[in-house]
This record gives sequence, structure tokens and C-alpha cells, in this order.
Amino acid sequence: MLKSIINGLKAYGNSLSLIKQLGLWKYFGIPIVISILTAVIIGFSAWILSDNIGAYISKIWIWETGASIFRTVSDFIGGIAVLAIGLILYKHIILALSAPFMSVVSEKIETHFLGENSSKSNTSNLGLLWRGIRVNVRNLLLELLLTVPILLIGFIPVIGIISSVLLFLVQAYYAGFGNMDYTLERHLPYKESVRFVRNHKGAAMGNGILFMAMLLIPVLGIILVLPLSVTAATTETIRIVRDYETKKIPSPN
Repeated sequence: MLKSIINGLKAYGNSLSLIKQLGLWKYFGIPIVISILTAVIIGFSAWILSDNIGAYISKIWIWETGASIFRTVSDFIGGIAVLAIGLILYKHIILALSAPFMSVVSEKIETHFLGENSSKSNTSNLGLLWRGIRVNVRNLLLELLLTVPILLIGFIPVIGIISSVLLFLVQAYYAGFGNMDYTLERHLPYKESVRFVRNHKGAAMGNGILFMAMLLIPVLGIILVLPLSVTAATTETIRIVRDYETKKIPSPN
């Protein structure tokens, strides 16, 4: 899986030049606006809620000794929880709502590499939006189920520090999942796409790692995250799908 993760990371290498070469920037306008508005709304909500959650968690500690230390820890955990859930919501909202635009980008990249006879989408914009919502609602629910126990690990002394790493990797996987599905939509039905990504976790995680890392860059990150991650995911997914489809073709007797 490590090799797949590295390949997913390396796919970002020529993303900017490919976007420029194919004139794809015009397709990212509305998704970038969606990204900025979603980030502002979630960021403002997180800023308001973090202290309240920290105060609520601190009530667990009923002793006076160490209360101030526990409150500090509670505020930190509250902030991490809000940030984690906020990033989860942000990610799935923009991936779902951007589906009609990103599918066009993915198709143009595939045509560039494989020619006009490559797979084309027969799905309407409404259908693409519905698939994007379906994929991301599924992923959102699964990610939340994983996030809750990981956050609880944060309360365990010493080993609790790994909770942040686990949260990052889980979020990276589902971010890469969403980016890969813009290409998979033209090749595989919904259920088979889910199995496909599950069998190529490394590629999804590699793409998602830089997706999540870019969100740590103020302002510029939320502007560039979709253009770069979708372009990278498309180039890597095309390569994997071609190998996958080749293996499905029976050899002549």
C-alpha cells in the first residue's frame, strides 16, 4: 500500500501544468466559490463552539485538584473535535456539490491522455450531483463512525497523541475517495466503485494526504485544493482503471 500512497502523492507533480495546458481553470470558478463559502461558515461555527465543548468536557472532572489542567486539556480536545468534524463536513460538502463541474474536468483530462474514444459520461448534471451526494453522504456517515472512537482515544494518556494522526489519515482516505469517484463515475456503477476504492486504499490516501495538507495553508489552500487534488486523482485513477479493465478482459483461447 505504501507504493500506492507514494504514487497518489506523485500524481500532484504536474497538476498545475496540466490545468494550464488544457485550459481547465474556467471549470473551477464555481467550485472555488463553494469551497470558500463553506470554509468561512464552518470556520466561524468552529470558533464559536470550541470553548463551549471544552467547558462541557471539563465537567467530567469533579475534583478541584488538577481542574485547571483538565480544563486546558478539555479546551484542546474540544478544539480538535470541532476542527475534525468541521473538516469532515467541509470536505464532503464541496466534493458533493462540485461533482457536475469536476466530472467535466476529469473527462477532459482522460480524453487528453486516452483520446476521443475514451469513456464518456452519459449522466446529466443532476445525475452527477446526485451521485456526488450519494457517495459523500455514505462516506460522511462512515467517517463519523470512525471519528468518534478515534477522538475518545485522545483521552488516553500517552497513546492519545496518535488520535490526531489517525484522524488525519481517515480524512485523507475519504477525501481521496471523493476525488477518485469523478473518474470512476464513467467506468463503474456506484457499488463497484466503492469496492474499487476499497481495493486501492493507498491511491485514495495518497491523494487525500495532500488534499488535507493544503487545507492547512490559509486562504490559498481552500482555493487550490480542488483543482490540484482532482487533477492528480484523475491522472492516477485513469492509470489504475486501465489496468483494472485490462484484467477483466478474458484472454483469447
